[in-house]
Amino acid sequence: MSKPIPTQPESRTRRLTQSPPQVGAEHALPLHTPGTASLLLAACIATIAWLALAAQTDITVHRMLARGLSVFDGFERLSSYLTNLTVFAVALCFSFVAALGRSPLGRFFRQPPVVTAVVVYIVFVGLAYNLLLRHLWTPSGYRAVLNECLHTIVPLLSAIYWVLFVPRFHLTLRQCVLWLIYPLGYLCITLWRGSTSDFYPYPFIDVGELGYPHVLLNATLLVLAFVTLMGVFIALNHRRAH
Repeated sequence: MSKPIPTQPESRTRRLTQSPPQVGAEHALPLHTPGTASLLLAACIATIAWLALAAQTDITVHRMLARGLSVFDGFERLSSYLTNLTVFAVALCFSFVAALGRSPLGRFFRQPPVVTAVVVYIVFVGLAYNLLLRHLWTPSGYRAVLNECLHTIVPLLSAIYWVLFVPRFHLTLRQCVLWLIYPLGYLCITLWRGSTSDFYPYPFIDVGELGYPHVLLNATLLVLAFVTLMGVFIALNHRRAH
């Protein structure tokens, strides 16, 4: 009579049948057990960004109305500036992060590569303003507070959030290339709009004053600076512990 074959324990069977973890799997943000500090900081960034954008919208629209133009012209002028567009992206992204958005759009903005791209954009805006444009204008009163919120506080808080709470993630070459669509698209659209309206939001891309050769040189240098900043964030991401 043959001896019965002992069965494996149920726990061992489960371990054998489980699929191995995926290498480079990306977590949605926040993590499954988000800390209070990460949610509060994300909410703080979103709130400051929305309030600053609302204040800037009010100023711009009223200025255009005072010139006899329309509200539409005000929003068109508002959207001409990279700062305003990027602060809007920050406000949207960190709102979903803080609210644990479950919609398709919310899950998109909570992905670490997407959060990182938005942070790179706003840090670039802050650096470009403080290095190239700060000396051109010295606001006072609440305009000074608004200016610092847009160009210093929001970029700084976004960078702090990324350092403290965005986990290491796998980044593909395709994602790196996609990060360039926003700045390159903005540059192309701005030059096209300027050719039809003769308005250029920044002096270093003013074709009327500098001409196309000089503007294209400046644009190339700005793109190279952005790619360098991308490289810094990518290097920091890869140096993080798993």
